[in-house]
Amino acid sequence: MPLGEAYLLNMTAPLIDPFARAIRYLRVSVTDRCDFRCVYCMAENMTFLPKAELLTLEELDRICSGFVALGVEKLRITGGEPLVRRGIMTFFRAMGRHLESGALKELTLTTNGSQLARHAAELADCGVRRVNVSLDTLDPDRFAEITRWGRISQVLEGLEAAKAAGLRVKINTVALKGVNEDELERLVAWSAAEDHDLTFIEVMPMGDIGNENRLDQFWSLRDLRARLAQNWTLTDLAERTGGPARYVRLEETGQKIGFITPLSHNFCESCNRVRLTCTGELFMCLGQEDKADLRAPLRDGADDAALETAIRAAIARKPKGHDFDYSRQTIAGTMSRHMSHTGG
Repeated sequence: MPLGEAYLLNMTAPLIDPFARAIRYLRVSVTDRCDFRCVYCMAENMTFLPKAELLTLEELDRICSGFVALGVEKLRITGGEPLVRRGIMTFFRAMGRHLESGALKELTLTTNGSQLARHAAELADCGVRRVNVSLDTLDPDRFAEITRWGRISQVLEGLEAAKAAGLRVKINTVALKGVNEDELERLVAWSAAEDHDLTFIEVMPMGDIGNENRLDQFWSLRDLRARLAQNWTLTDLAERTGGPARYVRLEETGQKIGFITPLSHNFCESCNRVRLTCTGELFMCLGQEDKADLRAPLRDGADDAALETAIRAAIARKPKGHDFDYSRQTIAGTMSRHMSHTGG
């Protein structure tokens, strides 16, 4: 009997995929809406989903609680920009009960930082201890160009509020060829001075971004790392945080730098996560189109046992890895959905 079918029969077993990977990490998009229009993420004139298609906060609570009951220990809230969703702090407070019970080990957030000044203190009160903030440049004019609608002063204010609230900040920077290459040293030095962790990410082929060309944007982190090595001594770290990043320590500053390389280096062998979209679609792999609809059974009145069956059936289809590839100067493995739908 295939491994996936065996676990469908054993409803007390933890979530194990067909490749013997325990699923401990759920990333949840709570909205596809965002107050930025980053050039590598979405088109400037986006048509967002009708609100009726989005999971309600109560539905989000029920699905996430179901995953926690099945052994998920880390919950990351994403979007779009999660903090623009009306009433979202109600959901964070609801998830805080799983932290208090000990079932959930970590509740985190990925944000563009625009709303952090308003919400940082309450997030900390809900049990959030770390936030990932997307920031690709420190130059105000360049920031406006990349985000189209954003103001860097708003994000920097949010970062100060996060520090004041005791939140640990990790900066996520998308490596963009010909855009922020000249800021590499500045970003590293600034992150060290602010005591922020820093992770570089390769641009991923997700959704139509209008006139922008992702092949033109792609800057391999192999090249970026080689640039770093010209100025600093890099020591590889064995540390893993449950995500795809690989880390080095810069010996001269002591800071930790992460690399997320879905294109130049496949990180799928240790994947322990799945993604829930704001419409209740469960994607077992970021780079595959296969998905499971968890909203339909929920709205059809499914009880907890039926919801668990649907979750286990989905995990039994989790693939070994994705197909992202920019080799031979072509873009392969492109996904039709936007990252803001799936969750960053």
